This record gives sequence, structure tokens and C-alpha cells, in this order.
Amino acid sequence: MIGIDVLLDLSVRIVVAIALGAAIGLERQWRLRTAGIRTNALVSVGAALFVIVGSVSLEGNEATHVVADPTRVAAQVVSGIGFLGAGVILRDGFNIRGLTTAATLWCAAAIGSLAGAGMEIFALVGSAAIIATNTLLRPVSRMVNRRFGHHDPAQDNSADEDEAESDYMLEVVTSEKSEQRVRALVLQTIDQPGYMLHSLDIRPTKESRVKVLAGITSQTAGDTAGLQAAVQRISLDPKVVSSRWWPAESED
Repeated sequence: MIGIDVLLDLSVRIVVAIALGAAIGLERQWRLRTAGIRTNALVSVGAALFVIVGSVSLEGNEATHVVADPTRVAAQVVSGIGFLGAGVILRDGFNIRGLTTAATLWCAAAIGSLAGAGMEIFALVGSAAIIATNTLLRPVSRMVNRRFGHHDPAQDNSADEDEAESDYMLEVVTSEKSEQRVRALVLQTIDQPGYMLHSLDIRPTKESRVKVLAGITSQTAGDTAGLQAAVQRISLDPKVVSSRWWPAESED
């Protein structure tokens, strides 16, 4: 049987893997991406469990080490997570979505592997680096795109680059009591030719208010007239506190 001290150590590794995976997924879910808190937490704890299986004996009276090669198990986790990451990468015309989310899932598996191997400090440092990359480097990426222009070789064969799709976020703030009404208003307003809703999220805020966040795809890049008209129409509703829109990064 596994001793109490070993059982406690393994339990701490699992809890750390879940907590760090959830912290990584929080940023993804906040930006309305496909893989959020639960997905990243499951990837992290799953990797930790696989590493634990590879490094702790399942036979014998004592929890002695190394029946299987833990490095081999970790290598299988690295290759196996690629299939899960491929599931969040989508291609819409000339745009590719989900690359950053897929890379984040891959990193979450690495964090879980570190936690499962008993290297909790390295897992914590790695999680901080991942979160910082997804947040602090975002304005740097935008600055580079504005400075040098965003060029996609896949668009070289297109007749008109303006026909590429663009992603936008629409935010509407209202009271908790009016949430259903405003959500229906948002869905009705953006239901127009040239725009497609791909995500909808409701988030509570202070003072008994909620944010209705809608992810919208415009079939024509730079076509924001419909969005502007939608914001103006939504703002006329007396239950709406504020409304705005902004461009979103499709490659995330």
C-alpha cells in the first residue's frame, strides 16, 4: 500500500496541476476562446496523472519508485496533446483560428507534467510565463502588426484582400434583471447579412450589472458600419448602461 506521506505528496501534485491549469485557462476563457478554465485544468491534471503513473509503482507493499520510465510517459503526453490541440484550430477562408489556444493547451500539459513529477516551483514559474505571454505580449503583437502591416501569404492568390473575414467583440452592459432582454436584443441586432455570431458570454460585474459579450465575424474585412449601427441601436434601449465594440485577434 502507498504510505500516507507519499499519498499526501501525490495529492499535492494533483491539486497544484489543477490550480495552475485553471489559472492558464482563465485568460483563454476571459477572451471567449474555445478552451477555457476546465479544459486547461483537465489537460494539466491529466498530464500530471500520467507522469505519476510512470514514476510511482503500482505494485508491491511500498510506494517504491520506477516501474515505468517517467520520461517515456511524458513524451507520450507531448505527442498525445497534439490531437487535442488540433481540435481547436479552425480555418475560415483565409483566416486560421485557435493557434494560440492550441499552443496554450500544449503548455498546460507541460505544466501538468512538471507538477506530476514533483517540480511544483518550476510549474509555478512556467505558468506565470505562459500567462504573461498571453497577456503582456498581446499589445506588442498589435504594435508590430500596425507598424509593419499584417501580411498573410495565403491571401496572395485572392482577388481582393478586403474580402477576408475579420473578428470583432461587442460588449453591452445592463442590469441583472434586464439580462435576458438585452441578450435577445443583441442577437436580434447582429442578425444581419455579412455578420455571423460565433460566441456569446454573460459575465457579472459590480453593482448588480452584467456584461453581454458577443464574438462576431464580419465576412468583409474592415466593414464596421453594421457594428456601429448595431451599437447605436442597442444604446437606444433604456435598459442598456453602455455598449461598445473592438477588433479581436482571429489567430487566438
